[in-house]
Amino acid sequence: MPTVLVDLFAQLPEPGTLALLVAAIALAGAVRGFSGFGAAMIFMPAASSVIDPAAAAAGFLLLDTLVTLPLLAGAVRRCDWSTVLPACIGAMIMVPLGAAILARADTLALRWSLSTIVLIALALLVFGYRYTRAPGRLASVAVGAFAGLLSGVSQVSAPPVVVFWAAGPKPPAVIRANLITFFAVVGVSVFAAFLYNGFYSRAVIALFLVLAPVYGLMIYAGARGFGTASPQAYRPVAYGIILFSAISSLPLLDPWLR
Repeated sequence: MPTVLVDLFAQLPEPGTLALLVAAIALAGAVRGFSGFGAAMIFMPAASSVIDPAAAAAGFLLLDTLVTLPLLAGAVRRCDWSTVLPACIGAMIMVPLGAAILARADTLALRWSLSTIVLIALALLVFGYRYTRAPGRLASVAVGAFAGLLSGVSQVSAPPVVVFWAAGPKPPAVIRANLITFFAVVGVSVFAAFLYNGFYSRAVIALFLVLAPVYGLMIYAGARGFGTASPQAYRPVAYGIILFSAISSLPLLDPWLR
């Protein structure tokens, strides 16, 4: 093995920690391929408990942006651009603020805030929040801005946009395409913000090289599952992902889950 790779892989965490990260990214990839979202909601709580949250967010962004490119080709043709584009604009405006918060804020406070937001989002869905008319541009921008703030803080930007689009009348295939397109477009601004704040290191690159093959394989498996699943299964699965994220990221459960 070339010396440069030996030096790079020396930056990896110890084997037990690395095994946890591999298991988390495998589950996250299967969920991402099936639902179009949810990978960060699974990976980030686990990763942030064993490595630096900024490194976890930076590494996950590289993974999710590059490995999911094959999903994007079909999504951009199927998504509803009238709501996706305003949401992307709102998100890109707020991403730098979120990244600045991540660089300076207390990790425990961030985790409590994230868990609370996710649980509120889930409650809105479970208790029947719905709308039947096409959302206005201002609403799309506002939801996107909130998601962008969360993306910069934690890479968990899904709850606001999942609630927003899943509560509407669009079929699961369009919701999934909206999410895939939104994350891809916003990921560009998040990468720039993370780069500016110095989140990328040799350790992050090493982690990316190890986790990328696992993530890619499991995304492929999840996408095949979506192609054969009943459309009625989509929303319950999405709600389950959100609930799992909320529970697993609660600092209160650290003595049992960490």
